[in-house]
Amino acid sequence: MPPKPTEDLGKLRAELDRIDAAMQALLIERSEVTDQVEQVKRRAGTAGSAFRPGREAQIMRMLAERHRGSYPLDGTENIWRVIIATSTYTQVPFSVHGDVSGGDAAMRDSVRFHFGFTVPFLPTPSAAAAIEAVDSASGDLGVFPRDQSIEAGAWWRLLHGDNRPKIIARLPFIQRANHPSGMPVFVVAKPLKEAAVRDEIVASLWLERWRREVPEALRSVGVRLEASAGVESGLAVLVSHGGAVAPGAVLDALKSAGVVARYAEVGSHAAPYVHGES
Repeated sequence: MPPKPTEDLGKLRAELDRIDAAMQALLIERSEVTDQVEQVKRRAGTAGSAFRPGREAQIMRMLAERHRGSYPLDGTENIWRVIIATSTYTQVPFSVHGDVSGGDAAMRDSVRFHFGFTVPFLPTPSAAAAIEAVDSASGDLGVFPRDQSIEAGAWWRLLHGDNRPKIIARLPFIQRANHPSGMPVFVVAKPLKEAAVRDEIVASLWLERWRREVPEALRSVGVRLEASAGVESGLAVLVSHGGAVAPGAVLDALKSAGVVARYAEVGSHAAPYVHGES
């Protein structure tokens, strides 16, 4: 006599219970290993910042590459983001200061998707306020939309200086259509030095004036315009480019367009992994 459907269902539920218990045991085991990592770093005198954006980007890329089955990548990405952020928080507690000038819901969704609910979320009224909050805190993060309104001004100039906060990441790490929290955001922190990843450089330019040749001059050396704002006696421009592009090449390109400029690096981040592209 074939087994009853209820018997099959009972066996499947028991299998799910077994898998759930194994997953929880692995999370406990993972936390024990991360505790050991922190102890090793402290003994070696290399503890520094708990944030490792390059390592996080590598984990997320591997996660996307090996994903299969009917369970959505959205859920898997969110689970791992929460695991990573919470593990970091247990090593060194921190808060996330999020710019809600464009709306509380979108920023709150982004912070909760990428950092979970254990890490405190502290709303700020602007990108500038998030940067200043990070500057005055011991190890917090600031998060704000990559695309700012013109009213935001040249917020990136607040990142000038060796000891000022710097851009350390661009989220989400996995880029794809219909991402549940796909709003591109920059993450700022106190300078990471040895932990920074330099796939993409973000830089602040001061231009003595604007000329129509500027966009093409920048494109010719692989530089992308991100934002601009008028400042005292000139124009402030935010740009990004690959890590192999030298600042001198950027200034030479602008000089060839008849523009005198100054260059200041304000951060760097991992290149986003575009899911579905080889």
